[in-house]
Amino acid sequence: MRYTLALYSSMAKSHSNSTFEIACPDCGAMLKIDPSTHAVIAHTPAPRKRTFEDFDQATRALREAEERKESIFRQSVEAQKNQEDVFNKRFEEALKKAKETPDTGKPLREFDLD
Repeated sequence: MRYTLALYSSMAKSHSNSTFEIACPDCGAMLKIDPSTHAVIAHTPAPRKRTFEDFDQATRALREAEERKESIFRQSVEAQKNQEDVFNKRFEEALKKAKETPDTGKPLREFDLD
């Protein structure tokens, strides 16, 4: 943006009281710039692009999104049903591991690690 403003500095000197408009190369928005302060005075956003070409495409996309939501919901329900078994198995494994490993004694503190 600074580079663009530097290009127009010579033009700004000749038209010290008038503003000029520049199109943003990234998003296509129109920027109204004051040449004396090099500040953006007004901003007109770029027109939005259409996401879908017609209503058939839009309805298809909505149906597919609904199907994805339903599938994710079914998966989460199944995972919730098995969650208790998974937690019990994890607890048993952790308990077995705790019994097998010897106690090292004094626990480490954070400032001992420095």
